[in-house]
Amino acid sequence: MLKKIKNKWGIKSNFQFLIIFIVFGITGSSSVVLGKPILDFFSISPNLFSEIPFGNLLYFILRLIIIFPLYQVLLIIFGAIFFQFSFFWELEKKILRKMGFKI
Repeated sequence: MLKKIKNKWGIKSNFQFLIIFIVFGITGSSSVVLGKPILDFFSISPNLFSEIPFGNLLYFILRLIIIFPLYQVLLIIFGAIFFQFSFFWELEKKILRKMGFKI
């Protein structure tokens, strides 16, 4: 299974595979951690939605909307820091194409 993923992603070594998963982990954690201060900057908190029906769900969706683009940017940044920019740049282009953006 590991060989299949490595071939599909064009990964040359197990070390590169490990680095890519480390980048995914750091990026995911960082985007969630940074999402709250961004919402706080715009004075958006769960309390703001407490009186609205399904307010918690609305806040959660808004937070995901903030986190998604942040994740994409951080993925490129951390990918570059770990010398995997070309892998993550190609991945981003695939994601954006699937979302309907032309690159």
